[in-house]
Amino acid sequence: MTPSQIVKFLDQHVIGQDEAKRQLAVAVYTHYKKIELAAPDRVEIVKSNVLLVGPTGTGKTLLCETLSRVLEVPFVTANATSLAQSEYVNEEIEAILQRLIDKAEGDIGRAQRGIVFIDEIDKLKAISSQSGQGRGTSGEGVQHALLKIMEGVPVKIKDSHYIDTTQVLFICGGAFVGLEDILAKTRSFGFISTSEDDNQKLLDRLNARVKPTDLFEYGLIQEFAGRLPIVASLKPLSREMMVRIMTEPTNSIYSQYCQILQNNGVELIIEPLVFEQIADLAMEYRVGARSLRGIFEEMLTPVIYLVPDHPEVRQVKIASLFENARFIGTRSPG
Repeated sequence: MTPSQIVKFLDQHVIGQDEAKRQLAVAVYTHYKKIELAAPDRVEIVKSNVLLVGPTGTGKTLLCETLSRVLEVPFVTANATSLAQSEYVNEEIEAILQRLIDKAEGDIGRAQRGIVFIDEIDKLKAISSQSGQGRGTSGEGVQHALLKIMEGVPVKIKDSHYIDTTQVLFICGGAFVGLEDILAKTRSFGFISTSEDDNQKLLDRLNARVKPTDLFEYGLIQEFAGRLPIVASLKPLSREMMVRIMTEPTNSIYSQYCQILQNNGVELIIEPLVFEQIADLAMEYRVGARSLRGIFEEMLTPVIYLVPDHPEVRQVKIASLFENARFIGTRSPG
C-alpha cells in the first residue's frame, strides 16, 4: 500500500492527527520497502524506528493497532514502566518477542516483520531502582536493554528458537510532559531565515521538530534517542474531535451500541447535544479519548438493562445526558 492509501485507512478508524498519520504512513511504507529491497549484494539499509509524542488518550496505541491491521502484520504492545519494575528485564523483553511469535501463529519469519509498540517510554527517565520499588531495573537500564533489540539482534527465546529483530519495527510512545519547555529553549538555536526566498513553512517545521538533543535533555540516553529518528507529534484532542470520535469511525462506540440494540429490534437515537455533553465531561477528566467509553457506557447501562425485558420497545431516544431516556412503544419502565 502507498502512504496515501495507508492514511485513508487510518482516517476510517482514527479521528484527526493528520500530520502524525502521514509521518507514520511514510515510516511504515519505507520500512517495509527496505525489507523488500534488502539483498546481500546491495547496500545495507538501516532501520528507522518511530517515536510518537502526545498527551494520553490522543490515539497513539490505536494508530499502531490500526496500522498492523491494514498491513496484516503481527502486533504487540508493551509498557516501559512495567519493564522497569521487573528485576529481570531481559526475560520480560523475551516474553514480548514470544508474544509477537504467538501473534504470528508460530511463524518466525512473519514475526520478524511485525510491529512492537512500547508505551510510556518517557517514564523511564524518572524510574530508578532506588525509588521505593526495592527491586527492579533503572530507567536507563531498560533503555540499554531495549537498545539491542531495537537496532536488531538474534534473540533466543524458549524452546531454543531465535528471532532476529533486525526487521521488526519498534514504535515507542509517551506523553513527554514538560518536553514543550525544552523545545521552547532549543527553537531559538534552530534554522534562521536568511533571505526572502526561504520557505518559511519548512523552516517553522524544522524548528518545531523534536530533536534527539531534546530527548536527551528530557532524560533519554543518547544512544536510545538516536534509535528513534522519526518523531511524530500528536495534538491534544479538541471538543469537536471528541464528538467525532464517538460517531464517525467505522467501529465508533455509537455504531457499536446501535448494533447491539438493533439485534433486539430497537432503534437507538442520540441527539447531537448528548455527544457534546459527553465531550465536555471528557475534557474535564483530562485523559483524552480514554474517558469517552466510560461515560457513554454509564449513560446506556439503564437502557441495556431494561430493553431485553421489554420486547415491545421499538425505539430508545436520548435527548440529554442529564435526562432519562425515552422508551418508544411501551409505557415508561420507570
